[in-house]
Amino acid sequence: MKSSGTKKDAVITGVFFIVATVAAIVGLRLYDPVLNNANYLTLGVSFSNQIITGAISELILACTAAGTGVMLYPYLRKYNESLGLGYLSFRLLEVVFILVGIVSVLALLSLSQMYTSTPAPDTATYAAMGGVLKAIHGWTFMLGPNFMLGINTFIYSYVFFKTDLVPRKLAAIGMVSAICIFIAAILELFGVIPQISAWGVLLAMPVFAFEMVLAFWLIRVGFNPESLPKKEQKVL
Repeated sequence: MKSSGTKKDAVITGVFFIVATVAAIVGLRLYDPVLNNANYLTLGVSFSNQIITGAISELILACTAAGTGVMLYPYLRKYNESLGLGYLSFRLLEVVFILVGIVSVLALLSLSQMYTSTPAPDTATYAAMGGVLKAIHGWTFMLGPNFMLGINTFIYSYVFFKTDLVPRKLAAIGMVSAICIFIAAILELFGVIPQISAWGVLLAMPVFAFEMVLAFWLIRVGFNPESLPKKEQKVL
């Protein structure tokens, strides 16, 4: 029998997963004028409201990502304290990378405002500064929503698999999807594939699908906490 508190936790966690995914997609799309346009120095200022809205969307992403960490931690630590703390730590590291990425995009917007308001600006200097800010955003995206996401998804999916908090088949899919996004991050880090590529999208799709299925499962069914006490603090 699931307690009302446990069911409420599951629903909140599921909602956090959905909102985080939607916010990530919206934010990235709204950043397009400064991240994917060759004329971002002149065009960025014209899309100020759009870019700021994208930043707000990613702030929501950061909050909900941290929220999933906070909500899942008490359940994971009942199985293993180290894994629970590890998951929370990697999730919060992911949030830090997201926040740094937001700052880099807002700095690009400020750079565009400075460029367009300066008489006879030194285009080469501004372009070099913009290139650095774009690179920072690229690295944060690679290390946060790819690398760290792969690690923390594997950790909580592993605990789910061992404890039956959710169906084991679903947890197994979660571990496989985590490995896929982790591989994508490694390939991108070493320059084997571009950061935005068909292979990158293909390797990211499983974790996207898993999080959505997991979210709806948590909202509709919830956790199965009865399995935790008898397996509490088991060795890895």
